[in-house]
Amino acid sequence: MSRVAKAPVVVPAGVDVKINGQVITIKGKNGELTRTLNDAVEVKHADNALTFGPRDGYADGWAQAGTARALLNSMVIGVTEGFTKKLQLVGVGYRAAVKGNVVNLSLGFSHPVDHQLPAGITAECPTQTEIVLKGADKQVIGQVAADLRTCRLTWYYRSARLPSS
Repeated sequence: MSRVAKAPVVVPAGVDVKINGQVITIKGKNGELTRTLNDAVEVKHADNALTFGPRDGYADGWAQAGTARALLNSMVIGVTEGFTKKLQLVGVGYRAAVKGNVVNLSLGFSHPVDHQLPAGITAECPTQTEIVLKGADKQVIGQVAADLRTCRLTWYYRSARLPSS
């Protein structure tokens, strides 16, 4: 039995939640996020809170309810506050710049590496060796950070790398 699923998700003022079967849409000041939940999960919206539980006939109902609760809690936080991921370039001559929706990286290759950002994600470079990613979807921000890190793999025998925090 999942202890995570037993805690309700509080929906703050200014956040609109729509439940259409297993499709949940959450809209706030930072945008709109949609997620399809597992059939084993039952979601109820009452008194500015989302409650979760298993449906009858599913062996992994509580586990799926805990997962759904964590995902929807991240969605509520994302549309209200947003998420931030910081990357730091470590290496001689490593530089980053943002031009519109493209992150331009100089990573010691003979050519610059351009990385297109997906919709809903913004990037800024406070310094030439820092990249700050912002957006409402936690999973997409983590995926963009992972994609940027794979542009230049860590060389363990030297200190050249692109760590994230």
